[in-house]
Amino acid sequence: MALQPLPDYPWDAMVPFATRARQHPDGLVDLSIGSPVDPTPDVVRKALSSATDAHAYPTTAGKPALGEAIASWFERRRAVPGLTTRNVLPTIGSKELVALLPFMLGIGDGDVIVHPRAAYPTYAIGAAMCGATALASDDPDEWPDGTKLIWLNSPGNPDGNVLDVEFLRRSVVRARELGALIVNDECYAELGWAGPWADTPIPSILDPRVTDGDVSNILAIYSLSKQSNMAGYRAAFAAGCAATLARLTTVRKHAGLMLPAPLQTAMIAALADDAHVAAQKALYAQRRSVLLPALEHAGFTLDRSEAGLYLWVTEGRDAWESIGRLANLGILAGPGTFYGDFYPQHIRLSLTATDERISAAAERLASVAVGG
Repeated sequence: MALQPLPDYPWDAMVPFATRARQHPDGLVDLSIGSPVDPTPDVVRKALSSATDAHAYPTTAGKPALGEAIASWFERRRAVPGLTTRNVLPTIGSKELVALLPFMLGIGDGDVIVHPRAAYPTYAIGAAMCGATALASDDPDEWPDGTKLIWLNSPGNPDGNVLDVEFLRRSVVRARELGALIVNDECYAELGWAGPWADTPIPSILDPRVTDGDVSNILAIYSLSKQSNMAGYRAAFAAGCAATLARLTTVRKHAGLMLPAPLQTAMIAALADDAHVAAQKALYAQRRSVLLPALEHAGFTLDRSEAGLYLWVTEGRDAWESIGRLANLGILAGPGTFYGDFYPQHIRLSLTATDERISAAAERLASVAVGG
């Protein structure tokens, strides 16, 4: 297998802009990376501290209690009933699963991996790591023969786009025609803001309205990094097709990929407590309500962003020019070119900054005609 060369890490290109932004008299407002800044909930930390006697090796499949907690959470929060411990698998964060899934499934030369046009870069990196061909496409009719894996991302990163039941169902039908595994990355699903998603739960690809009760060759992946401020815990999971998860479990056993036992206990606590999730969503809603009007006042237009942790905006000029203008204000954002070749005039700003830093960004945007 001839492996494709991997690209340089894109964020290295941001170093000069970060240097410029840090020179602002009031300091840097870093809205470039979606890394949580709020405390991990007490219920999670207490559960972790209670489980530090972890003298035995954990199992790759995880504790039965964790599998049951994941299945219960899917039924309660995602309208997906009927999952069992055979239908779930904990993972060491979601990024390692995204990157390694093609390899673990035996995908390689001559195979196609489909991902969204505006996409988290690791979907394409996973294809490059196993020698497959990555195809950026949002239209199921374009997905070609030879497709072995289809990535959906709803709500999307970077664009906050939400896929409705009708689109998810259409995508599953096409995946089954191709004999491909279809996976929806759903890690922002608790963070709906606009349109129908302001007061309607965002659908999972495992929703019976999508699958007709048959989850074969379908997976949803989820992370607790966002809703529970557990990014440092590396706490995530996959759910859906039992046969696919059995294959992944076997590969992961051989590779020694297993979630530490104390973290499993912390995940169980996080999944059982909805109150901290609602409180965290309220914090992000408040930050969004401050930052978005300020961006619009400064000449930016919001695109999609119905859900998720990011504002996907454009001022109709080259993204790097927008990045530079914001850096002059001490604000760091991410260029759309990091997320594919289709959005050279978009930038992404994260809501994962403190209230004080979000307010500082809004004040700076109000005082300078960025769009002028």
